[in-house]
Amino acid sequence: MKPESQPEPTNTALDALSRRFGVIAEYQDIWGGTQRATDETRLALLEALGALGDDERDLDQALHAHEARAWREVAPRVAVFCVDEAPYRMRFHFRENDGPAMYHWTFALEGGEVLSGHFRPCDLETLGRGEVDGERYVEVAFDWRDRLPCGYHRYSLRGPDVGDDDWVSFIVAPESCYIPPAIQGGARTWGAVVQLYSVRSERNWGMGDYTDLRTVVEQWGHRGAGVVGANPLHALYPHNPQHASPYSPSSRLFFNVIYIDVEAIPDTRESAEVLAAMGTASFQSALQAARGSELVDYPAIAALKFPLLEKAYRHFRQHHLEPEAERGRAFRSFQRDGGVRLRQHALFEALQEHFHAQDAALWGWPVWPEAYRSPDAPEVAQFERENVERMEYYEYLQWQAALQLKRAGARADELGYAVGVYQDLAISIDRGGAESWANQAVYAVGASVGAPPDEVNLKGQNWGLPPLRPDALKAARYDPFIATLRATMRYSGALRIDHVMGLFRLYWIPPGASAAEGAYVCYPFRDLLAILALESHRNRCMVIGEDLGTVPDEVRDGLSRARVMSYRLLMFERTPEGDYIAPEDYPADALVAAYTHDLATLAGRWEGHDLE
Repeated sequence: MKPESQPEPTNTALDALSRRFGVIAEYQDIWGGTQRATDETRLALLEALGALGDDERDLDQALHAHEARAWREVAPRVAVFCVDEAPYRMRFHFRENDGPAMYHWTFALEGGEVLSGHFRPCDLETLGRGEVDGERYVEVAFDWRDRLPCGYHRYSLRGPDVGDDDWVSFIVAPESCYIPPAIQGGARTWGAVVQLYSVRSERNWGMGDYTDLRTVVEQWGHRGAGVVGANPLHALYPHNPQHASPYSPSSRLFFNVIYIDVEAIPDTRESAEVLAAMGTASFQSALQAARGSELVDYPAIAALKFPLLEKAYRHFRQHHLEPEAERGRAFRSFQRDGGVRLRQHALFEALQEHFHAQDAALWGWPVWPEAYRSPDAPEVAQFERENVERMEYYEYLQWQAALQLKRAGARADELGYAVGVYQDLAISIDRGGAESWANQAVYAVGASVGAPPDEVNLKGQNWGLPPLRPDALKAARYDPFIATLRATMRYSGALRIDHVMGLFRLYWIPPGASAAEGAYVCYPFRDLLAILALESHRNRCMVIGEDLGTVPDEVRDGLSRARVMSYRLLMFERTPEGDYIAPEDYPADALVAAYTHDLATLAGRWEGHDLE
């Protein structure tokens, strides 16, 4: 049954707050009808967005506070431009009384050049005026007329009412994403997509690993393939191997360490303790059982791998790290490159392991002892000081995973792949994991991402993943988004973005609500597309957007202009009469696949197993 439309809301302050924070009051459903979010839904989402004050029902007060904050913010925290749209215009806010004052600016370009100058607000073009608590403000335009190189630049101001944090991350991006030379001008390529966990080989331990990915690259490369795709390889939970969904990761910034090939680590081959453990009858028996399991036995595989990885790490620490040997120096370099994010990830892993050992019901940081729920808490700092070796163990695992994944990507390059390995980027993260713990201000931890009711799911879908807050993302100068792209593109020739419409809008479900009680929240689509294009070129990584389902025309148009490849599935590409469409009727800029990870396999459908 088609869901009933909701009555149109009339609360003016609620409407204004919803517009300010991108909460869409209504949307078109799959049947062409208009669905309107209830006032209760919008209020709940505004609360999840941090838009309401202490008195959650005083919407006028909340609206006034946000308008006042906007006028008092001298400079935007981030400004994003396409390289060819000069002049690049920034909007500044000044108190009207400061109009004649002199403001000095410094423009530090990413390449090292530093420019400087000054202006008086009264000499710039006025765009608007406002008043906050009796103080009059003016909005002015600052136009940079010269074409700038693509990159991340920094524009800083000094003058009355300007704080140390009043600098602009000035991002200049190419018009479109990177396209590998081998598929430019209408050329095409083909290849295979693997769910890495399902790969079996004579040498693996019951599930695929990074060495198997490299082998798949070799096997298909020798047959002329130009791309090999994989499921998301994001970090999951070493303490809980049964949490196995690659689309519900602990972090998208790091890798899944259960995919490590233990035998490929030099420390495994050097350690007499590891080799002896692998040679025991009990280990060999457990290994054969894991290999023989019809389904992937994640706990059994973890029980095989992690004790040996700990032994390999102890050998590495004793023979390479503490003496500062060559491999130890390479690990220290990896730590420096990973910076705070790597340390926080390892810190989370150590804390989660610690608390889970005390109580198996503690599934993630929201149920830790309260003193440890903030990364900045003094108790967390004390734990870090006392557990350095354990945290470095988890950093060591990330190092090994990165090295092995890098080898798979490099093998594709060696074999002359047109594209190379493509990785899949999950739409969000698990609310109890490392990334949400370290970035609580950026994620709406209580809300969930999902989909509204449609023909297949009449009650809608709740994917149980917390969405990024678009306002907080801007306040963070898009750093979390940039870091996520870099982490996933680093060893890839292509990036597939799951549910790419999330760059434009996401369907948010309030805490405790049903999937049918959600509403869409807008994202800065233009900015995110520009950053995507910039990182695509920097990493020489093509971008594919999973655009299945009902996608607004403006999204498809924007993706097409940005050269984000469409994603089309044979099963769904039909004529009105139900026949499969002809190859020439597919979009030119599209990755076409027979099926995807959450449908029956091609072999299964061919043999009728999906019907069984």
